[in-house]
Amino acid sequence: MEKAIGKTESISITSDSGRLTAAEIEQMLKDAEQFAEEDRIIKEKLDSKHDLQNYIYQMRNTIEDRDKLADKMNEDDKNAIASALTEAEDWLNSNSDAEKDDIDFQKRELQSVCDPIIAQIYNS
Repeated sequence: MEKAIGKTESISITSDSGRLTAAEIEQMLKDAEQFAEEDRIIKEKLDSKHDLQNYIYQMRNTIEDRDKLADKMNEDDKNAIASALTEAEDWLNSNSDAEKDDIDFQKRELQSVCDPIIAQIYNS
């Protein structure tokens, strides 16, 4: 209140300003559900990619590390695995936008070359 002229002004504070409407909240929830599905698909794709990369890394270590199976493998088997590993790496590098199913297929193809050779060494 201004005492000299007797004028008063009041300020009202309401809780409505800056709040989201029910429609905005509903839209945000729908967006979150949509993005959750997209995120799940991307995560599965990245998990498959990392799985293939790890398999390539482990197999390369297996054929190069003398403490593992490198000394027990003949050169033809080493070359077959090394060639398959290089082919899988090249495919992965040139298909960075590949889908999960394609990546999983490449891993199975690589395993079809590597696993029988490794199993043969373990069985002998």
